[in-house]
Formats: sequence, C-alpha cells, structure tokens
Amino acid sequence: MDWKTIRIPDLAGKAVLITGASTGIGAALVRAFTAQGARVAIHYNESRDAAEALAEEVGRDGTFLIQGDVSTDGETERVVEAAAGHFGGLDGLINNAGGMLGRVSTAEMSDAHYERVMNLNARSVLAATRAAHPYLAREGGFIINTTSIAARNGGGNGAILYAASKGFVSTITRGHAKEFTADGIRVNAVAPGVISTPFHERYTPPEMLDAQRRTVPMGRLGTPDECVGAYLFLASGMLSGYVTGQIIEVNGGQLMP
Repeated sequence: MDWKTIRIPDLAGKAVLITGASTGIGAALVRAFTAQGARVAIHYNESRDAAEALAEEVGRDGTFLIQGDVSTDGETERVVEAAAGHFGGLDGLINNAGGMLGRVSTAEMSDAHYERVMNLNARSVLAATRAAHPYLAREGGFIINTTSIAARNGGGNGAILYAASKGFVSTITRGHAKEFTADGIRVNAVAPGVISTPFHERYTPPEMLDAQRRTVPMGRLGTPDECVGAYLFLASGMLSGYVTGQIIEVNGGQLMP
C-alpha cells in the first residue's frame, strides 16, 4: 500500500524509534511512518544490509540507523539513548523486536534458550520502555508494543515459551497504560496473527504454515502492510487520543476474543 496517499497530520515531524525494523512488520512500519513525515530511528540487529536498503528506499533525511542486540543487557538502553540523542528527544516508541529463536518443546528446553527468548521478547520491551519514559513523558507521547495471537492461544508446537513471552508483553501493555497515563503517555499494542514474514520463513515448516492458514476465516495469511494501519491509528493522538491499554488483534478472524 502507498501510505503517502493517506495523510495523518499529527504524525508529521514526530520522532519515533522502531525496534526490529529492518524486515517484516518493522520495515512496513518504517515505510508508513516516514510517508507520514515522521522522523524514524530504524533499529536492527543482524540484518544490516536490509536496514541499509530500507533507509535508502525511504530516504536518509529524517531516518537514523541503529544496530544493537536488544536481548543483551544494556544494549536496549543504548539504542534508545542513541535515537533520542540523534533526534533531540522521542515522541514515540514501537517495541517490535522479537522472535521465536527456534521451535523447542518444554521437555527439551534449556535454561539458556529460556533466557534468550525471554530477554529478546520480554525484557527488551521493559528496558526500552524504562529508557524512553523520560522522553515520552509529556502530552502526546506513545508506546506501541507488538504482541501476538500466540499470547492468547498458547502458541503452536515448540512455541509455548514464545507465546508466554508475548503474554508478558500483553500484560505489561495494560499495566503501563495505567501507570503512565499521568505522564501523558498512551500505551497500546498490536497482536498480529499469522503474517507472511521472515519470522515464519525461518521457524514454520510449510505444512505447519498451511495448517495455520486453514484456521483463518479469511482463508489466507496476512501481510505486513495489513498490520500497519493499526499502528498508525494508535500512534495518532488525533485518531486515538482516548485509547490506551488496548490490544488490536490483526488476524483475519482466526481469533475473535
């Protein structure tokens, strides 16, 4: 979708950090927010080439590339401070970085695997939020977390820990919405369903992905672009100024809570 054809005036000029922004939903968000005139910090970890290409695509003016492994202690805070330092503050934080890190059953799970998954999907959200809070604590600041349909349905085979970590994200979204409202910060989340991204290319065998597709009433996988509208809505105080503590499900009807 060409997001330049849609204008959301109050997003223009906003400084937004998007973690996990080099591919998939994160990259779609970069395209959409820059099209609205936002200044975007593009965080990536391993996908440097994809991040560089994305920055070239949307234009270097108004964007800032930041590398960092947010599953590592101290790195998340460094990423936030780098973004805020570059832009002279932050108006929004989108905690999108995350991953399954392999399908592992509970019986086979190691403590090291537990730490890696929870650090990436849960601890990084808390760390980024704490670091960004002083910059966002003013009228109009926003946080949008990326959770998952797995937070509600428990995840598929070998994905229970991933689902649990996303359950943490969903819960902390609601808690922070209440805690930060006095600071003028709205906190919401988007819960994608089965979306066609490198995430599933890496972790979901074709036969499992097809089985998941058959459970979707719309009969197909979603696309990253089809998730973007929910984030734009939640970022805009003009559109969602009285919305906080909410989780928007984007799943083609697969789950109707």
